[in-house]
Amino acid sequence: MVNLKEKPFYLNDEQIKWVNETRDKMSDDEKAEQLMCPLMFSDDENVLKGIIAAHNFGAVMFRSGIAAKVQRNLNSMQEVSKIPLLIAANLEEGGIGVAAEGTTMGRQMLVAATDKEERAYQLGKICGREGGALGFNWSFAPVLDLDINYHNPITNVRTYGSDTDRVIRMGKNYIKGLTEEGVAPCIKHFPGDGVDERDQHLLTSVNDLTIEEWEETYGRIYRTMIEDGALTAMVGHIAMPAMEEAVSGEKCNQVIPASLSKNIMTGYLRNKLGFNGLISTDASPMVGFLSNSNRREAVPLCIENGADMLLFNKDVDEDIMFMKEGIKNGILTRERLDDAITRILATKAALKLNEKKADGSIYKNEEDAKVVGCQEHLTWANETADEGITLVKNLENALPFTPDKYKKVLLEILGEGDNEAVKKQVMERLEKEGFKVTLYVPETPETIFLDGKVDDFKAKYDAVLYISNVETASNKTVARINWHTLFGAGNNLPWFVREVPTFFVSFGNPYHLLDAPMMKTFINSYSNAPHVIDATMDKLLGKSEFKGTSPVDAFCGRWDTRL
Repeated sequence: MVNLKEKPFYLNDEQIKWVNETRDKMSDDEKAEQLMCPLMFSDDENVLKGIIAAHNFGAVMFRSGIAAKVQRNLNSMQEVSKIPLLIAANLEEGGIGVAAEGTTMGRQMLVAATDKEERAYQLGKICGREGGALGFNWSFAPVLDLDINYHNPITNVRTYGSDTDRVIRMGKNYIKGLTEEGVAPCIKHFPGDGVDERDQHLLTSVNDLTIEEWEETYGRIYRTMIEDGALTAMVGHIAMPAMEEAVSGEKCNQVIPASLSKNIMTGYLRNKLGFNGLISTDASPMVGFLSNSNRREAVPLCIENGADMLLFNKDVDEDIMFMKEGIKNGILTRERLDDAITRILATKAALKLNEKKADGSIYKNEEDAKVVGCQEHLTWANETADEGITLVKNLENALPFTPDKYKKVLLEILGEGDNEAVKKQVMERLEKEGFKVTLYVPETPETIFLDGKVDDFKAKYDAVLYISNVETASNKTVARINWHTLFGAGNNLPWFVREVPTFFVSFGNPYHLLDAPMMKTFINSYSNAPHVIDATMDKLLGKSEFKGTSPVDAFCGRWDTRL
């Protein structure tokens, strides 16, 4: 059994007694439910209370909402839960992960672009303060993936970049800020996303580094965080054949996601790296988990092979049934079951959740919530934007972008999602500054270029400004530009870069030079948060200097993108 007095739990005798007594009082059915971390879809207080009162879940994840309502719902769940709940949120970029009013610091890559550990620390403080104020105690962050493959559509700006040392510096400081506020971090996604160009939501992706390459990169990152006492880790639906072979000594000839691999979870993460804390799978409804085994077996097997908690459910009642069956038929052994339960309860004891429930401090109030979106956090966010926005290319020295030089502007908004807020903010700012703006609308007579004269285009526009809002999101095969054009000759495509000055700003994917290498002025802002857009416009207009340093190779390793 795990030594609870050691890293990362550091429990005293009284806390260990609570863990052991609580575990030993549980029935097998209650233990099966304690292994679950379902996603709460409802925001109805009575519905939530009914769900929690009827089950013995070890944790839940709750999505962002209105702060007061979120706080009330979390209080209600803790009130009726027999054992205090771990309550998780995606706190990757600030308090926006828990509340609509929460502070958006910016994507992790924006923070990394400042190259200041202080900003990562402040991100952790914001996440811990604002999350903790509403009742959250578990952050599914930091993302410690390396953005090695610029085609990967899911890591991207969620990461601290591709440089191992910078990821370590940023990750350490995020965790420091977060844990100071009593919220547990979750280092993810072991053994490391960002090598494959595919999304583990859609299939089992592959980290195909050699074990030597892995140890010099991801290995250094995870060893550092484990040594620093990270309390929990998330294992992805990512196969890593070299790690399988390093543990087994045999050739790996099948796709096994880390979330189902005994070699990776127990052999490497637990035994080789010495991680003693709680291991959670990534979301189990992902295809990367579902497509590799029979779910009836996979649910208990992931625990048997080293995970302590199953994240989310395809159907919660069915998964509970599968877990109970697995206990009864021996797929999940009693030794491994009790070890997993011990680690879950030890995590709660390390966070003092049982003590806080006893003295009432686990319940948060209106006064606590005043920190959500507070001025100090907004100031940090604005400073981060100022320091992180990066001028990648300025080959023609065409900046600053001012109305005295470029009065008539064709504005191009790129992106497949909801671009209205970004479009509105950019247009209003340009018009306020005195530009005459024409918004590109796909396939209208005013914007299609087929047989029109180049001189007519040059007479109509002094400059073209591209604003890309291609965001990283789950379940996407690519995060690239889709041009709106006719026969490859429309004015959406940058055919005119040698005719009029052309500027490109990305509020999302930092790798758009791959698809637009002809751009001579290129800016990465890494986030479409309103304060980041404002700061970007200030820099574009020459009201503020560019200060960011790119955490990735924005040129995608190509020759033509630099010219």
